[in-house]
Amino acid sequence: MPERFELAERLKRLPPYLFAEIDKKKREVRARGVDVIDLGIGDPDLPTPPHVIQALQHAALDPENHRYPSYEGMLAFRQAVADWYAKRFGVTLDPESEVLTLVGSKEGTAHMPLAFVNPGDAVLVPDPGYPVYAAGAWFAGGEVHFMPLRREHGFLPDLDAIPPDVARRARLMYLNYPNNPTAACAGREFFSRVVAFAERHGVIVCHDAMYSELRFDGYEPPSFLEMEGARQVGVEFHSLSKTYSMTGWRIGFCVGNARLVAGLGKVKTNVDSGVFQAVQYAAVAALTGPQDASERYRKIYQERRDVVVEGLRALGWEVDVPKATFFVWVPVSKGLDSRAFATRLLDEVGVVVTPGVGFGPSGEGFYRIALTIETPRLAEAMERLKRLRL
Repeated sequence: MPERFELAERLKRLPPYLFAEIDKKKREVRARGVDVIDLGIGDPDLPTPPHVIQALQHAALDPENHRYPSYEGMLAFRQAVADWYAKRFGVTLDPESEVLTLVGSKEGTAHMPLAFVNPGDAVLVPDPGYPVYAAGAWFAGGEVHFMPLRREHGFLPDLDAIPPDVARRARLMYLNYPNNPTAACAGREFFSRVVAFAERHGVIVCHDAMYSELRFDGYEPPSFLEMEGARQVGVEFHSLSKTYSMTGWRIGFCVGNARLVAGLGKVKTNVDSGVFQAVQYAAVAALTGPQDASERYRKIYQERRDVVVEGLRALGWEVDVPKATFFVWVPVSKGLDSRAFATRLLDEVGVVVTPGVGFGPSGEGFYRIALTIETPRLAEAMERLKRLRL
C-alpha cells in the first residue's frame, strides 16, 4: 500500500488486537483436526425469546417502520426503558430528556468522549477493562489514565491512588459493574465514593451496567443512578444484548443526566441515523413482556458457572465465585504469563480462554472463561484441563 495511505495517528495508538491473534491460533489448531472448545467468546449462545422475535416480525411488515427512525429513538422505547428502570432499580427517568437510544451500548460508550473530552483531557479507564473505553478516549484526543483493578481491592479502582494532577485534568471516568472481565461487583458504598470524587473534581461518570441482569444466588446489582447525587455527575449505559440474548440486534440505551444525554445525542445525530424501528418495537416487547426467559437463562448460566468453578477447584486452582456476568476470572497457574498459559491450553488440550493481558496491563496473571457454551461442553473442558502438563 502506498505510504500516502498510512493509518491515522489515532489508530496507531491502539494496542495490537490480541483477539485477532487468538482467532488465528484457533484456525491453526482446528486445521490439525483438533476439536476446539472455545471459552473465549462473550456472546450468548441462548436464543432471543420468541415473543421478541414475533414483535420484530410484526413491526418489520409495517411500511411506516421502513423509513428513517428518529435520532433519539422512539418515545415508546424510551418510555419502556424508563418504566423498566423504575421497576428494577427504583430510579425515575424522564423518557424525553434522560433516555437516549443507542445502536448497542458499545457505540454509546465509544462516542461519549467525542461530546465532552477535549485534546489533553484525562480520561480515567479501568484496567483490566473493556477495550472500547480507552479507544473512545484516544479517538477524542484524550489522555488515558488507567486505574488498576486489583484482586486485593475486590477489583475496584483505588480512587485515592489517582494522582492529584490527573484528577485535576480528568474529564470523564469509565466504570463497569458487574465487571467484564473480572466478574467483580460494586456496592452502594463504592458508588457513593465515586459520586463524591466526581463532585470534587468535576468528572463525568460513565457507568456501563451491561451485565446487571446476569446475576446469581439472589444477588441484585445496584444501578449507579440509585446513589444520591449520581444523576448530577453521570450517566449509565445499558443494553438488551446480554439480558435478552440480543447481541446481534444492536440496541441499547444511555440514561441519566439530561445535559450529558443531550451531548451524546448531538454526536449521534452527526454519525448515525438511529435504530431500525422494528428492532425498537421488539425491544419494547423484551422490556415490557414476560421475563421468564431471562430468569431461565440466569439459571442456565448459574449452572454453568458452578460446573466451571467446581472443575477448577477440583484441580486445586483458586477461583472466586462470580455473583454476576457470564465470565469467570481465574489466576494463571504455575507462574506463567497469561498469553503463554492460554497458548498451552489451546495447544495441549484444545481449550480456548482469553489471556487477561488482552484487557489491559493489570489483567496479566489472569485469564477469562466465558460461560457461553452448553454445560456438557464446559464439563468436558474441565476434564481436559486435567491433562495439562504444568
